[in-house]
Amino acid sequence: MDRLSRKRLASLFAVAALCAVAQPSTGAEMEKVKVAFPSPIVGFAAEFLSEDLFYKELGLDVQSMEIAGIGSMNAVISGSVDFSFSSGGSLTRAAAHGQKLLAIATMGNQSGEFAVIRKDIADAAHFDPKASVTERAQILKGRTFGIGGVNTIGDAYLRVFAKAGGVDTKDIVFASLQPPEILAAMKRKALDGFSLGAPWAQQVVDDGSAVMIANGVAGDPPGYSPQASALLVTRPQMCTEHRSICEKMGQAMKRAANYMHEHPKESVELLKKRFPAIDARVLADAFESVVSMTGQPPAPSAIQFKNGDRMNLDAGFIKAEDMLPSYEGLFTDEFMK
Repeated sequence: MDRLSRKRLASLFAVAALCAVAQPSTGAEMEKVKVAFPSPIVGFAAEFLSEDLFYKELGLDVQSMEIAGIGSMNAVISGSVDFSFSSGGSLTRAAAHGQKLLAIATMGNQSGEFAVIRKDIADAAHFDPKASVTERAQILKGRTFGIGGVNTIGDAYLRVFAKAGGVDTKDIVFASLQPPEILAAMKRKALDGFSLGAPWAQQVVDDGSAVMIANGVAGDPPGYSPQASALLVTRPQMCTEHRSICEKMGQAMKRAANYMHEHPKESVELLKKRFPAIDARVLADAFESVVSMTGQPPAPSAIQFKNGDRMNLDAGFIKAEDMLPSYEGLFTDEFMK
């Protein structure tokens, strides 16, 4: 083989090596991760899009699962899953009880919750959706509302909305169900309303069966913004012992946030398979509300946790002495860089 041929062969090997490095990890090199989310809502779009677009590309073999309500974060605490998508209020309550977790991304900077009531009830009460929070909250009295789980952000949201209007939560019945069950119960009039994330509120408002009474994306009730929702949470030792996993999960969330902002139509198309029963127009509207509260990058901040803690307090989930004096060590933005 002459010198020129050897140079060409060496160049080909070099190009092949570079291509190999550029390709995502496969097989034994993939890092296995278990991720839990508490409810099928569009607020977890970053997780769903990452499953389709980013996890494998980053070398992650992710097993995603739905674990209802606060159970998703409890699964992280117990070690049965590695990450969960949880609210800031859930994380600070756990910390107050000595169960310290670490948030590495926050995919929502508002509560992301919506409260609706059946249209027949709203009509009978001459409900005004443009009235003040105090006036709107009066319609909660004596009603039965569906929530995604006890002590969830949907539960807390409805309670602070009631409190903002001077309504005693003892006058409200809270029914813990998953979204499809809540919608079915609404249809047969076993529930008067519900407090959930998108797209469920948008669906019943769009089909004319319900009226929006509170919008957490728009800042109802005031005083709790910004707030951490859809936090990516793990045990602190995960990022110490398996730093590369936290780095990859953080980058997946960062890429997902950018994709949501830059490719909304493509994002909605991918989400359709997760929400096949939701009208495409309604899904797009719900997704738009989620994008509006998704930061670029989706980095956690102390004020988000402070407001979540305040929601815990005002919802009656904690006492004043249980509020944390500092939120240092409960979050990091290092995986957003």
